[in-house]
Amino acid sequence: MEARLAMISALNLDSFPAQLRALVIGASGGIGAAFVRALRNASTQYHVEELHRHSVPLIDFSDEQTIQRAAQHLAAHGPFHLIINATGILHSNDLMPEKKLSDLQYDQLKTVFEINTFGPALVMRHFAPLLDSQRGVMVMLSAKVGSIEDNRLGGWYSYRASKAALNMLVKTAAIELKRSQKNTVLLALHPGTVQTGLSQPFRGGSAARQADEAVVDMLNVINQKMPEQSGNFYTYGDEQLPW
Repeated sequence: MEARLAMISALNLDSFPAQLRALVIGASGGIGAAFVRALRNASTQYHVEELHRHSVPLIDFSDEQTIQRAAQHLAAHGPFHLIINATGILHSNDLMPEKKLSDLQYDQLKTVFEINTFGPALVMRHFAPLLDSQRGVMVMLSAKVGSIEDNRLGGWYSYRASKAALNMLVKTAAIELKRSQKNTVLLALHPGTVQTGLSQPFRGGSAARQADEAVVDMLNVINQKMPEQSGNFYTYGDEQLPW
């Protein structure tokens, strides 16, 4: 408990209004739930909404209509100063990251892109209009392995490619939003290796940081970003990553 309070005290969101309105998509996951906790514990004045596959309304990236309906429902609760998409898939009971070309399968590629790319793209489409016109930040959790320039090890084909595609969508949408919503900030953010179900089966997962620590780092990075940084790709330590 003391450690969590210390992390909360290290959180700085002074670039946002005192009555911040935030939305976390993918709030049932390890990182998403930690974002909700951090924001709700940071101030009793913050209003934090959460969406996931079992929320009301629900959001399910395998069903495009749920994304649109969720945005329509939450429009009455906005405008939002901060929207975070914390969804993502690396593995499941039925799939593991591909190590070589011969591992590639259409169904796995489709599943991974649906969750890591197609769903977030439609979140940008339907939820960007819900951002506050004076201070509105939308964050897409990406991954360093989605950097094409930084790829030195290969493997993890569908995960890497889906995150690289997400990064391109973020960059492209940011260019458009600079014209239509000049104060909007759209970011791709790498959370690092975090103790969640996503990292658990892999080397380094046991040595990963706790989700509560990771989200405080990420929120402190988000707090610093202004419209001139929109469309960029950052780590939780505020390093700008190459595409």
